[in-house]
Parts: sequence; structure tokens; C-alpha cells
Amino acid sequence: MAKKTIEDVDVQGKKVLIRADLNVPLDDQQRITDDRRIRMTLPTVRSVLTRGGAVILISHLGRPKGGPDPKLSLRPVAERLKELLDVPVTFVPDIIGDDARRAVDALKPGEVLVLENLRFHPGEKANDPEFAAALASFADVYCNDAFGSCHNNDASLLGVPRAMDGKPKVAGLLLAKELKYLSSVLENPQRPFVAILGGAKVSDKIKVIRNLLTRCDRVLIGGAMAYTFALAKGGRVGNSLVEPDKVPLAKELLELGGDKLVLPVDTHCGDAFSSDCNKRIVPFGQIPDGYEGLDIGPETARLYAEFIRQARTIVWNGPMGVFELPPFDEGTRRIAEAIAANQDCVSIIGGGDSAAAIQKLGFADKVTHVSTGGGASLAMLEGRRFETVEALDDAD
Repeated sequence: MAKKTIEDVDVQGKKVLIRADLNVPLDDQQRITDDRRIRMTLPTVRSVLTRGGAVILISHLGRPKGGPDPKLSLRPVAERLKELLDVPVTFVPDIIGDDARRAVDALKPGEVLVLENLRFHPGEKANDPEFAAALASFADVYCNDAFGSCHNNDASLLGVPRAMDGKPKVAGLLLAKELKYLSSVLENPQRPFVAILGGAKVSDKIKVIRNLLTRCDRVLIGGAMAYTFALAKGGRVGNSLVEPDKVPLAKELLELGGDKLVLPVDTHCGDAFSSDCNKRIVPFGQIPDGYEGLDIGPETARLYAEFIRQARTIVWNGPMGVFELPPFDEGTRRIAEAIAANQDCVSIIGGGDSAAAIQKLGFADKVTHVSTGGGASLAMLEGRRFETVEALDDAD
């Protein structure tokens, strides 16, 4: 997946169409509550501006239904970009119509134009060729910097690069970084290679577990999905979140994984989903009636921390318990601390709740890479092909 990046092309006097991931959270007043995704694409935008190019930014925001929704406009994003970049930033409430065309034609080097939410147009999700061609006609260079959306074959991600007619199609700096860690490192990891997988459902991680069992030295299981494995081993799970219909699959994965697949040895459980519930620590697979597993236990945390200490490549996707609910955040905290303490390894946090946990716990600057894409990072850990990345120009 080695691809040319924005820094490999001459952008002097050219218009660069950057597909970014500007899908930021907004409150009821359309105010941005977390601008991290905007900040993450700034290096790519600045790379173009400082070398004499002009930027046309396109992105989706939320999931509008049935057409434009003022609550999901990209206008607040454009206003925040103006503050962060300190260059002229224009917003146009249009995507491929006459207003958008006039704004593109008026765009000068060193300036930024933000088009309206791509998903306001039905052609985006449909990967409509005419919609893609209209967007492609705006620019001299196409740049994909939206890793978090790269598992979606939308028009702006797949149709546009295919419609660029010989013009450069490159990766942004953020996308290039994600590919470096989530693709290259997985292909040729330093060993021991340890994966830590949590989250609620085995069904969400089936393909990830299968793929990582062929690559890793150990796959450590936590989160609620561990209780389906407990059920598969004939254990008691009380009121824990389980998938009884996935027990045959869990048995199959246990057989496939052998010693590589490591389950918890104890469980921190409670009699209600509450911080002030009655709590017990019990052996794994021995959760009493009326209790539910809410976190890995302290012995499991110690066991997993030792595997992490010895590792030279670590991938973590999914919290170990209900990390939003003390004291059931302790297992996730212990895992994060162990990863942060191992400075002799490449550590990759695979987006979604894992990224939120590592940020919340204050260890984001102690790991090698925190992925910006939950669904995309999961898809890459599954070993899935990304047509949107394959559509970009290969590195020399």
C-alpha cells in the first residue's frame, strides 16, 4: 500500500481537492465540541498552501437523511479552519452546482474553499459517476486524507480518483501515516507481536481475530466479548452481555487459536450497571446469578501487562471493560499504563473506543500511533482490501 503523498507532487499554482475527515461532533447550537479531526488534517492543508497551491476541502458530516440538513452543515468547520489556519477560508453552501463552480474558479493560491456536506447529495453514497466527475473537474490534484472513511466506497473516495483522467491522485499526510502503521507494521512486525482485543461482541471482531491469529504471537481477549468465550468453555456468565448464537464460533476460534488466544483468568463483576453497585472479583467463567461481568480482574490485568511488557509490536482495539464507569475502568487503565510503559515497542491504538480511552487516560503521547478511524482501522486489522487506497498513485 505504498502510495505517493501530497509532498511528492508540485502544487504551485494548482488547485488541490482534499477529501478530509471533518466529521466532527456538534452540539445543539451547531458548535464544534471536539476539533481533533480538523487539526489532524491541517498538516496536509498547510503542505499545499505553503507551496503555492489552493485547497478545496470536501467531507461528510453525520448521516443526513433525505437531503440537506442545516444541523449537519460544514459551515462551523469552515469557521474553525479560518481560526486555525489564519488564511482566507471561504464556505459555499453548494457541492457541484453553479455556486460551487464560481467559488472554485475564483479560488487563488494560498486560499481554502470548503464545500458543503457531501452527503447532502445522493450521488455521494451511491458513488454516482456523474457526481464524481463533477467533483474531479474542480481540481488539478486529488488528495485523500480521510482514513476514517476509506472503508467506504463513496464517490468522493473512489469515484473521484478514478475520474481524475491522468491527474495526480495521492495520499494526504494523515492517511500516509495510518497506512504506515496499520498496514506496513502488520505485514512485517517486530516480535513478539501482541494484539489486545476488547469490546462488546465477538461478532464485531470475528474477522479481526481470525486475521490476527495468523500474524500474532498472542491475542489477548477482554471486554464483554470474553463472556461469550466463557460460555463456549461451559462457564457461568450470570447477567453478562453474551451472544449465545456465537458460541459455536467462539469454540471454533478457541480451537484455531490454541495457546495464542489468551482469555481472562478473573472478572470484576457487579449486580447492577452502576458505580455504586455491589461488586465482586471472581474466577473467569464463574460469575454468579444476578451479577454481570464489567471488567477484567486484577490477576488478568497483571497477566496481560506481562505479555505487553515483553512485546515489540502491540495493537490494541477495544477496551477491557466499561471504561466510562469507575471502578470498572481499572482494567482498561492497567492495559493503557502497560502499553505506555513499554517504550521499546511499536504500539498502535486502533481507533474508536480504544482511542477515546487512551486519550481520556492521558497516555496518547506515550504510544507510537493512535488511529483516527474506528471502522477503518478495524477493517484494516481484518486484512480487508481498500479500493479507495488502491485507486491512488503508487509510490515510485
